Amino acid sequence: MSPVLKVLALDLGAESGRAVLGKFDDESLSLEEVHRFPNEPVRIPGGLHWDVLRLFHEMKRGLALAIQKYGKDLGGLGVDTWGVDFGLLGRGDVLLGNPYHYRDRRTDGMPDEVFKIVSRDEIFHRTGIQFMQINTIFQLWAMKRSRSPLLEVAETLLMMPDLFNFLFTGRKASEFTIATTSQLYDPVAGGWSRAIIDALGLPGHIFTDIIPPGTIIGTLEPRVAREVGTGEIPVIAPAGHDTACAVAAVPAQQGDYVYISSGTWSLVGVEVSRPVINELTLALNFTNEGGVAGTFRLLKNVTGLWLVQQCRRAWERAGEALNYDQITDMARQARPLASIIDPDCDRFLNPEDMPSEIQRYCEETGQPVPRTRGEIVRCALDSLALKYRWVVEKLEAILERRLPVIHIVGGGTKNTLLCQLTASATGRPVIAGPVEATAIGNSVMQAVALGYLKSIAEARNIVRRSFPLRTYDPVAAEQGAWDDAYERFLRLCH
Repeated sequence: MSPVLKVLALDLGAESGRAVLGKFDDESLSLEEVHRFPNEPVRIPGGLHWDVLRLFHEMKRGLALAIQKYGKDLGGLGVDTWGVDFGLLGRGDVLLGNPYHYRDRRTDGMPDEVFKIVSRDEIFHRTGIQFMQINTIFQLWAMKRSRSPLLEVAETLLMMPDLFNFLFTGRKASEFTIATTSQLYDPVAGGWSRAIIDALGLPGHIFTDIIPPGTIIGTLEPRVAREVGTGEIPVIAPAGHDTACAVAAVPAQQGDYVYISSGTWSLVGVEVSRPVINELTLALNFTNEGGVAGTFRLLKNVTGLWLVQQCRRAWERAGEALNYDQITDMARQARPLASIIDPDCDRFLNPEDMPSEIQRYCEETGQPVPRTRGEIVRCALDSLALKYRWVVEKLEAILERRLPVIHIVGGGTKNTLLCQLTASATGRPVIAGPVEATAIGNSVMQAVALGYLKSIAEARNIVRRSFPLRTYDPVAAEQGAWDDAYERFLRLCH
């Protein structure tokens, strides 16, 4: 059957970027990866940066390849990326340098500096956003504190997907879901928090108008269209934040569920109709990020498969190239729950050698030190599953109801061991899939914007029909061991 609608999802993650063609027919959606490219940060004496011009070049290449293979009748293209990072434009809309990477150390100590001016309580009650030193608010304060000449001459701030939208169309706008990750958005007032911006002395004029997800921003600039070999194509803000796209693709049929968007980060949360900003969510450091269709995502950012990714990189630097299947098989053979770490401990944010850092943590906390590759990764995966249990229990306390099922979406669903560990650790069935949730969510949001789909509910129906799902049930015989390990986890981490 010939597709009724074709859209291109440009999905940028912390490790790689992809151009994925979404093809809709009357009953289903199919995906085809057209182009994949690395997204590797570049360290220079001035810090750690994203190579934004190379990324834009690769995105245009993906668009050109899609046109060559599938014709010029693309219904639209949409960009999604990670949160918190941004680019600055100066006079004449000139890009002022490569954007900083959120793992750059310039934000070390910045939260405490900011709290001297605006209290932690006030920032949370105005924004509802979880405190992490990587947040945009702390990046901007680091620039102001160091008297960055870039901030002094900046005329426009654009979060990463908004920056690429500008490069494609020439229009400057801030998409809602990505704007909320800045910790400078007021979800009650419905706009940038001028109170915080003014209190910190940040240049208020650099913040642009906010548009909702599913907005048609414009069409390709003529010179871009000529370069890739096409005519006018609508450029759509699907949901600029990749997690918002992933959650849009959760194939849920009931309202009470937890989602885990699993990748480099694990985003563990629920969809709510309004932000939950109170003393409990502040104390637990939960966040209220923008979602699609008028929702917010009440969630906790948890360090995810970054732990495993960095172990793999360390071993590769040492001369042993292992793929993720090999690493997971090693972990499967290792003794379960022997050692536990807090995945969100600051020491795991960007260590020089992740395996050694995990070993030192275990030694310093009086636990057996994992020695083999499998033991180290098993420690990381067991700890992630225990952290998920903690987040789920706190979500239930906030909402005052039970959340009986967990949906895991994203690349982490390919780690079948982690999916099973999550089911057993939480005592809940886990429904895993789809793998390509971000690209799917990007595609269906474009379809909604173009009027092909009428709602997110209809989009989720298509997701359920189109992509395989796998259910993992808790192993009852292991429940006692997990309960004991959870008690150790609570003593160790909280």
